[in-house]
Amino acid sequence: MGPYTIGQLARAAGVPTSTLRYYERSKLLRPDGRTGGNYRVYGAAALERLRFIRAAQANGFTLDDVSALLGFRDGATARCKEVQRLIRDRLADLRKRMEQMREVESVLRSSLRMCRQFERTGRCQVLDSLGEAANPAARKKVRRRLPE
Repeated sequence: MGPYTIGQLARAAGVPTSTLRYYERSKLLRPDGRTGGNYRVYGAAALERLRFIRAAQANGFTLDDVSALLGFRDGATARCKEVQRLIRDRLADLRKRMEQMREVESVLRSSLRMCRQFERTGRCQVLDSLGEAANPAARKKVRRRLPE
């Protein structure tokens, strides 16, 4: 297959052309050349590389990670230790984000219970609480009332 214009490559990979341009600026993807009209031209290897980039991102790797993975992949030897380190790093990040999401879930569940409990009063306790949290003077008063 190929050669592809930027639009054809984007369609083949299911991404917008702006994504391809971003990957080019990030040095993850390069056109194989240019036409006489100065249009980018890509070959089948570029489509395979683009699919690799998208698959790595879908598996939780950052673009910096993807750049490193491409370097490992394109190198003469496989660097399993480096890949394992990247995977461990992403797992640690994922665990941290999951813990943060569990905390957010807990707060939202509590807020929903509060809303349901006080909805008949015509006053939303959640909005009041958020308003107090956004007001620095109110936060200072709350801190003073808390036992040390």
